[in-house]
Amino acid sequence: MQVHLVDGTYELFRNFYSPRGGHLNGAGEEVGAVRGVLRGVVSLLGEGVTHVGVATDHVIESFRNDLWPGYKTGEGIDPLLFAQFPWLEDALRALGVTVWAMVELEADDALAAAAKVAAGDGRVERVVIATPDKDLAQCVVDDRVVQWDRRSGQFRDAEAVLEKYGVPPESIPDWLALVGDAADGFPGLPGWGAKSAASVLRRYGHVEDIPLAPGQWDVPGLRGAAKLAAALRDGFEHALLFRRLAVLETDADVGGVDDWRWRGPTDELAGWCERLDAPDVLRSVQKLDRHT
Repeated sequence: MQVHLVDGTYELFRNFYSPRGGHLNGAGEEVGAVRGVLRGVVSLLGEGVTHVGVATDHVIESFRNDLWPGYKTGEGIDPLLFAQFPWLEDALRALGVTVWAMVELEADDALAAAAKVAAGDGRVERVVIATPDKDLAQCVVDDRVVQWDRRSGQFRDAEAVLEKYGVPPESIPDWLALVGDAADGFPGLPGWGAKSAASVLRRYGHVEDIPLAPGQWDVPGLRGAAKLAAALRDGFEHALLFRRLAVLETDADVGGVDDWRWRGPTDELAGWCERLDAPDVLRSVQKLDRHT
């Protein structure tokens, strides 16, 4: 079997900001993003996906906000988008899909935890994490746990992660610590760019294994080693903190693989499809349900 893990927060944002993402229902509610995500999940089921879970950020803030004051919050999110988060969770549950609505942890943590659980189940041939988010690249394992960018159709295994970022999956948190992650709200270290961080980490693997004296570096062709080393010495504690922010938690309670099997919709789906102006979703699910 294959397991599909969907980044519901990413999908909600993507649908909301797509050119055709907006839609007002008869009550004047903006429901386009929820409708778009629901259609996407039903499309997966129509392609034969049997085991699927969707992770959402029920609360945007997490424990990471206590560690770094600049970490991302819900501030600035369009209210029309923000209102759709709980609707998405309820609509997916009505569809009969497993939903991990995260509060103290984040959606990415739930995906990481589920990927670990699935990878540890001998019945699972492949784990597909449906998101292009660079954070989740750290969860990729060979060609067994892969990322899938549904927009481009690209599947990214460990070799593809190395090709894209210049480091293997296990060094992704260290790479983010040095380079920074604007989406999550931490800046990285001054002077460290994607290429320089990749060059150094390909040699040393992790932040704490990088020599603090540039003369000890064995990184051929690297420019500005002295300035990079000085930035690392001055910002070493920050680098460790930023890596802590980037490391995904894998102990979230996500259940087991059997819990994620789709067994058909609940009786509430029809009401949600009516609210979302999505009769096509109901028709598609009814056709699928006859074969479950």
